[in-house]
Amino acid sequence: MQKRVLPDVTSDSNAGTPSYLKWVGMEDIAIPITLCLQGSKQQTIAAKAKVYVSLEKPEAKGIHMSRLHYVVNQLAEQECSKFAITNLLNDLIASQNGIGFKAKIELTFDALLNKPALLSGESGFQSYPVTIIAEKTASGLFCKLELTIPYSSTCPCSASLARQLYADAISDRFQAETINKSQLLEWVESAAGTVATPHSQRSYAYVQLSLGNNDWPNISKLIFQLEDIIGTPVQTAVKRIDEQAFAKLNAENLMFCEDAARNLKAGLDTMDFVQDYWFKMEHQESLHAHNAVVIDQKF
Repeated sequence: MQKRVLPDVTSDSNAGTPSYLKWVGMEDIAIPITLCLQGSKQQTIAAKAKVYVSLEKPEAKGIHMSRLHYVVNQLAEQECSKFAITNLLNDLIASQNGIGFKAKIELTFDALLNKPALLSGESGFQSYPVTIIAEKTASGLFCKLELTIPYSSTCPCSASLARQLYADAISDRFQAETINKSQLLEWVESAAGTVATPHSQRSYAYVQLSLGNNDWPNISKLIFQLEDIIGTPVQTAVKRIDEQAFAKLNAENLMFCEDAARNLKAGLDTMDFVQDYWFKMEHQESLHAHNAVVIDQKF
């Protein structure tokens, strides 16, 4: 029996309404990717890919969709580097046989990093949402990196108000002209000495870095660098000595979201590989039911 030829509507039919389409593709493709994150150790990560090509042949019924999937699968067999992504984008364009000449990929994943505690030597793992975006056009290669960095923030205004209550409480408790040091220390360390605490909140920096065709930074080093710039990174495994050190760190880095934003902005401005940036600082208030935010960008 002669084998029947399967119909190919994409190749054999023309569009009913011919026109150019900017991006056509597939989203949420599951793909394992391999990255060098900490040191030279490679880490295989479950990622989701969005992949697109342009449809520039107006009469074409559609793109060859399955070919995009075949090309993306190549990422499972090599390190996910700028070189690999550049080749992949070229292969995406070539797979369409002249239908389009632009390609774009977005890879979203969690970078799982090991972080040491502040003092005890303990360590634990923390995940950071990351998106790599790469686009190939006639103008060349354009890359972008998106990161989410959690951190702690303690309100300067709340800290000031708490200090005033402490001063009032000491004045009420010790009314003599001189204060016995041992009695003062005993009172401070007692339950009665907990007069007020400034409010703190878990906060987030959502950062988008436009890299152009520059070399990609090491993702883990960049994340830790951004944490250092902000000054109060969230912790993983801790002991009491670490928790105390964390409380001290927050007291030394009181910040409104404006303070955190200015610190981050100054740090990003020193990074030569960053052509442009956009960020949003979000302080998820413990005092209020709303969030305090700052949004800024380079250009």
